Amino acid sequence: MIAAIGTTLFFAATPVFASRAAHLLGSLRANFWRLIVAVVVLGGWAHVFGAGLSGAALGWFVGGGIVGFGVGGIAMFKSLPRIGPTLSTLIVQCLSAISAAAVEWLWLGTRLSLAQSFFVAVTLAGVVIGLLPRSAARPTSPAWRAGLAWALLSAVAQGAGAVISRKAFAVAATAGEMIDPGTAAYQRVLGGLVVATLVLIIVNRRAARTPGSGQTATPFVIANGLTGPVLGVTCYQWALRTMPAGLVQPIVATAPLLTIPFALWFDFAEKPRPSYYVGATLAIIGATGIMLGR
Repeated sequence: MIAAIGTTLFFAATPVFASRAAHLLGSLRANFWRLIVAVVVLGGWAHVFGAGLSGAALGWFVGGGIVGFGVGGIAMFKSLPRIGPTLSTLIVQCLSAISAAAVEWLWLGTRLSLAQSFFVAVTLAGVVIGLLPRSAARPTSPAWRAGLAWALLSAVAQGAGAVISRKAFAVAATAGEMIDPGTAAYQRVLGGLVVATLVLIIVNRRAARTPGSGQTATPFVIANGLTGPVLGVTCYQWALRTMPAGLVQPIVATAPLLTIPFALWFDFAEKPRPSYYVGATLAIIGATGIMLGR
């Protein structure tokens, strides 16, 4: 429960820093350098206090990072300029929760109770109401359809990546190993870094140099790396070790609702509409029900 709440709080803060870093460096470079920060910090923990690159579940954790961090992150990036950040976030967060529950049920046999399913629905309804865009983009345009497809791919990949982490913890437990969340996050981030590096090489061979313009972006890159891949993903792995992905993902899906107060604090966002408060209230009720009823 604490881990899921921590994940939500850290994931709520990270878009504020990510948007500033992406503005200064470009999205691909900002994503690459935040993962570098995460690998350095988490790698230090994992190799000194954790399991490093050992363990029966190493391949599963790295694979989960490739699918969730890598494919899911790149697909999200591709959807943003086509349908906008609000609609992209709405689709990815809500459908990743649904896809996680579906994949976990079909693959691992984990079923949600009727009460759990009800509160998941209430939570996601709150997210939809709170984040519903002010106006719809042109749904008939090829760019809009492409953006929708990328957002759907991102949602499925992120949901599947969460379930792969659940499988990884199960494999480790079967082998008699107890993988700490920091080590799990490190191994997972490595998978994401592989994809981010390959994309940088393909898109722009000169993009993977050290940021130059430079120093103004560094605080945002570090803050983005710490709140997202380091603290956020560590709490995320902690939550997945103890809770089904179908319950973790809906709670984490409320993070964009909390991003708005963070963004207002930094003067990066408009004041929310009344529907935001209705949606946030519903999401809080739903998330509380999930945590109390598990």
